[in-house]
Amino acid sequence: MHEAYQRAQKIKLAIFDVDGVMTDGTLFIGDDGQEYKGFNSLDGHGLKMLKSSGVELAIITGRSSRVVDHRAANLGIVHVHQGAHDKLDAFRKLLEILPVDPSAIAYMGDDVIDLPVMRRCGLALTVPHAPALVKENAHHVTHLGAGRGAVREICELIMQAQGTFESEIARYLA
Repeated sequence: MHEAYQRAQKIKLAIFDVDGVMTDGTLFIGDDGQEYKGFNSLDGHGLKMLKSSGVELAIITGRSSRVVDHRAANLGIVHVHQGAHDKLDAFRKLLEILPVDPSAIAYMGDDVIDLPVMRRCGLALTVPHAPALVKENAHHVTHLGAGRGAVREICELIMQAQGTFESEIARYLA
């Protein structure tokens, strides 16, 4: 955890996968092909606080779904790459738009498709249900599960490491 905390101090951009990170990975698909996902409201507020603290947010996900666009818009996340079967390519495109040094980027993923990005960023994060290989390549594995507070845990970790958590929380304690 100490290494992750030190790495979190430098983060300027936090990138999140969706399925298995922002959600528990369950996919609900209706007869009409419409996809439904369950998001955690605590995770969502954590993302809003992290963005308010000055850390830019982005999503890179292998699937494409309108519900992700809606969720991203609700959270103020403007950098959304869906259908990214090559997440490293999406990562490189994002770096063209947001010229941030990879050491100042956090990436949270849960499967082997996330490894190319996890291995190139300054803070690699994953969830408890991730395969062993993914956990081995992470600087930190959350205590909370995907879609069950893991994203909030990471948002708070970054804010605490950067000394911005207290000021983000202060408005609720007034």
